[in-house]
Amino acid sequence: HQVESLPVLIHQQYEDMEPKARKVLTTQEIYSVCRIVLTGCGDSYAAALSVKNAFASLTGMPTEAVPAVELSRTVENESFGFAPNNPLVIAVSNSGRVARMNEAVCRAHKHGAFILAVTGSRDSPFAATANRIMDLSIPSFESAPGTRSYLVSLMALLLIAIRIDEVRGRYTMDTAMNMRYDMLEQARQLEIMLPDLKKKMLALAQVWKKMEAYDFIGTGMEFGTAWYCHAKILEQLGKYTFYQNSEDWLHTNLFLRRNTETATVVFSDVRNRALGRTCELIEYAQKLKRPLLVVGDGVPDDIKVDSILTPRSQFFFNSCMTQYTPVSILANYIANLIDETDGRGCEG
Repeated sequence: HQVESLPVLIHQQYEDMEPKARKVLTTQEIYSVCRIVLTGCGDSYAAALSVKNAFASLTGMPTEAVPAVELSRTVENESFGFAPNNPLVIAVSNSGRVARMNEAVCRAHKHGAFILAVTGSRDSPFAATANRIMDLSIPSFESAPGTRSYLVSLMALLLIAIRIDEVRGRYTMDTAMNMRYDMLEQARQLEIMLPDLKKKMLALAQVWKKMEAYDFIGTGMEFGTAWYCHAKILEQLGKYTFYQNSEDWLHTNLFLRRNTETATVVFSDVRNRALGRTCELIEYAQKLKRPLLVVGDGVPDDIKVDSILTPRSQFFFNSCMTQYTPVSILANYIANLIDETDGRGCEG
């Protein structure tokens, strides 16, 4: 139901967040940025991983995604305050009440970083530490593992990245608007594709319901999607799961023993510059007789494999908004078939 609600949610959130993204940072603040750090926990960290490359490409600035626990505990003090109000730390927490996130932004702020909090809780301690706040307002909905909140986090971050590039003059205003409208196009396409996605994922769930483990592979932007999807398998099915990029998979994950019992999902867009290595991975997975699904259009015609398309974005970085949806649907169907409850019912 959360996935089915995403087309409407994209439109609602665009109307709410697009004006906010234009005003959340002043022109002077945008021009003062030298480096960007994205941080979060759980799904928020997955969102940071998914948009990291988009920030670097759009803004032309070094950008990294850092887990909140590292920002709060292990990153050296010298990483902060090397220039006035730097780096720009964009911290994502819908609830605003995650202890490690609060600790991370407090430490970064103390040592001279400029904090932009992306949160649905303006009155939280997390938001109180921030220099600027990007308010999230997600309409209430029936509970499920983080699908709607994840989408909103992605949209908020992408809108901020587009605004920074627009102000700094790296792209024309018309191009920036096309990037924004491309988000709405994702909603239109997803609404059309959902019936077929559901049908195919239900059929796959019948085959994959007894799988021992699930393996997700994505490279570059798609690594964030792989991270997010592995988390949904744990939250919804409580089964073994892995996430990896294509290069490291070919050095490590191919050594798993029970290949025929390890469902393998590869995210592969033809525009990904790591496509060649991903195609090599797909061929190796077939040789190992892995149950295999490719999400995206990045499969050469001579490779015969089950694949499924998600909405085609004009701008590659926007595709992260929807490319995880088949896995969210699949995990839901499998959970129903094996009679599992979200979060294993917090029991045992």
